[in-house]
Amino acid sequence: MGKKLEGNNLWDSNRTVLPEQMRVISRGERETWQSVRPVPDEHKLEEIEHTLALSLRSHVRVTIVLFDPLEHKLLSGFVTSIHTHSREFKLQWAEEWKWLNVDDIADAYIV
Repeated sequence: MGKKLEGNNLWDSNRTVLPEQMRVISRGERETWQSVRPVPDEHKLEEIEHTLALSLRSHVRVTIVLFDPLEHKLLSGFVTSIHTHSREFKLQWAEEWKWLNVDDIADAYIV
């Protein structure tokens, strides 16, 4: 990790560090910054939900970027069902499908 710049409390690095990640780093906790789940802002969450709904309504393929502590995982398929009460949706591709939680998504976009 780069060195801390004096005046503005920023880290000299080529990575973007979120505030919750910075708290983990500065406290010296054993948890690594990669395992801190980023909390999407309200606008980003609405964008993800809109993309899932569009896939369901229009039968278009969507690519989901799932949060993972080590690296983001990509899944691509069609949303076939949404349970708003549990914030889960069913993603289907080929002959397979999987129930996913909306809160586990880092990003979603139409292919």
